[in-house]
Amino acid sequence: MGQFVVPLLLCLLAVTLPGASGGSGRFWHLTDLHWDPGYEAAATAGRPCPSGGGRSGPAGPWGSYLCDSPWRLLGSAARAMRDRLATPDFVLWTGDDTPHVPNEQLGEEKVLHIIANLTALIKETFPGIKVYAAMGNHDFHPKNQFPGKEHRIYKQTAELWQPWLSDASLPLFRAGGFYSEKLPGPGMRGRMVVLNTNLYYDQNDETAGEEDPAGQFQWLEETLTNASRADEMVYIVGHVPPGFFEKKRAKPWFRSGFNERYLRIVQKHHGVIAAQFFGHHHTDSFRMFYSDTGTPINVMFLAPGVTPWKTTLPGVSNGANNPAIRVIDYDQDTLQVLDMVTYYLNLTRANMMASRREGEFPVWEEEYRLTEAFQVPDGSASSMHMVLERISRDPHYLQLYYEFNSARYDLELCKQECRVDHLCAIREVDFVKYDECVKTNSSTSAASSVWLLVFCMFLGFLSPQ
Repeated sequence: MGQFVVPLLLCLLAVTLPGASGGSGRFWHLTDLHWDPGYEAAATAGRPCPSGGGRSGPAGPWGSYLCDSPWRLLGSAARAMRDRLATPDFVLWTGDDTPHVPNEQLGEEKVLHIIANLTALIKETFPGIKVYAAMGNHDFHPKNQFPGKEHRIYKQTAELWQPWLSDASLPLFRAGGFYSEKLPGPGMRGRMVVLNTNLYYDQNDETAGEEDPAGQFQWLEETLTNASRADEMVYIVGHVPPGFFEKKRAKPWFRSGFNERYLRIVQKHHGVIAAQFFGHHHTDSFRMFYSDTGTPINVMFLAPGVTPWKTTLPGVSNGANNPAIRVIDYDQDTLQVLDMVTYYLNLTRANMMASRREGEFPVWEEEYRLTEAFQVPDGSASSMHMVLERISRDPHYLQLYYEFNSARYDLELCKQECRVDHLCAIREVDFVKYDECVKTNSSTSAASSVWLLVFCMFLGFLSPQ
């Protein structure tokens, strides 16, 4: 019997020790729904959709790359989520509900009406499931202008989301649009921290001169400190991310001071932050966070949007995307991201098939699984650093990442300037380091091109005439 005592004790320790890995769970992340309520009427009348900004193009039954989402597209996404995973542990919904139209076409009542309709759709899709919802920069009137104090839109949205919010979260949300909740389930040691990063947006004039709008930074530090003391791990969730847009060089979202403070908080408290989940870009990407010595300490996942809308941001080419949704596999004890699967709708094919098979729902296909596509063991910071290194060195992985970035809408080659923009945005959230990255890689690229030209000329000189 004695020979079995040590293995038995080891087994018991593995089960009972706090650090032991728990079971795995799954949750949905959806973002940037951008419902365009006027899409169908405009399409029927042969007019450009309201969200198209006057751009004209084919308005298919399931949507258009020039427009925001018709209701049919959102219903299709909801159906696909039910079919793929009807009972997730919870749902992340990271905002941007209204269409890309001028403020005068909206108003507070229309904004709240749109938020209410999408809230109802998500409740119907996942009845009884906990939803952690964040506000996007379009979920306000005027858009982007979020105040760091109580406002009617905060209060009304809190009422809509009350079934998902605890009594402790309601006052915080009404005062600033942010909150924190424990993850559901017995024995779960996780916490969700939902931020209102619209307060830090560089287009938000309401908070331009403030150091800590709504006291959210101080609250975040206190929440992370308390989580550490309680032996909890945390997911940070928001809409507008820090750092830079990978499809337009030197385009940040945060004001500089806010960006720096957010980065410092992540570096200081990274030990309790399991991962970060944001939207806003409509694209599929990620952001690395490093220690001062260059060790990967955290990762932010940017989920692709449901809206296919082609951005009007100057200088962005091929700025549309196929609609996409995402499932994350995670360890319920440590909140470690184990894997993620992205599903997408090939909008061109869906619209073509609709004319042949009227009444049928389009198929949302599995686009890729993180661990298989990039050959990594999980979605940890160290694994995502490996992904970054692979796409920086291997053209195959770079092109794979680039096609995933738009959910397979933009299939052009990601050449040198594209490569620099994406890699520097992923690697450097800090403003100064990002600029250094772009300069270094651009000069390296220019030098390589010159040497290649000289080498080719030399070969031409040596070759027989």
